Amino acid sequence: MPLGTPVSFREGGSLVSSGTQVGTGTLAYSSWLTMQQKSETDPDACAYNDLALVKVDAAYVDDVNPSIPFWGGPVGVNTAGTTAGDQVYTYGNSSLRAGVSVLSPHTGVSLGSDGNGWTHPLYTVTPGVPGDSGSAFLDADGRALGTLSTLGLAPLPASNNIGDISHELNYAQAYSGISGLTLSLGTEPFDPIL
Repeated sequence: MPLGTPVSFREGGSLVSSGTQVGTGTLAYSSWLTMQQKSETDPDACAYNDLALVKVDAAYVDDVNPSIPFWGGPVGVNTAGTTAGDQVYTYGNSSLRAGVSVLSPHTGVSLGSDGNGWTHPLYTVTPGVPGDSGSAFLDADGRALGTLSTLGLAPLPASNNIGDISHELNYAQAYSGISGLTLSLGTEPFDPIL
């Protein structure tokens, strides 16, 4: 979609209902559009740079909290990546879970970093499913690690791949034209106890 496309924020959506609108905004950045415009040739960036940013309309800014539901944080940005076995935390909100909120918080383990650090394949207690795309992932210290991008088929089925947020933010900072772009830290403390 082109920049400036209207976006609505909704809750309580399902396969049969779009839910209730709770806010609006406009598409302010798309890594896909940016990569196309600059004819990006880095194969890892092209495969794993999947980040969009929405500018929240002024009437709804006070309703936004950058804290990750259930877990709290992020407390910073992970710039070192992961190694196999590292613990990860996420909160998915797909309508395929039929509104059962106990299924939304997930923990899992990273399989390490791949794509020259642009992605982290991982397994969670239940895999991310359609509707979870874009969900934030935190490392064991509560730092932002990445955003859910794809369902993996290898090395084993039902894994997920997340785009590395440090790489994605650096790219957006370099090419978005958004002055002062940074990750907002959570207002709630990170608590990894499930």
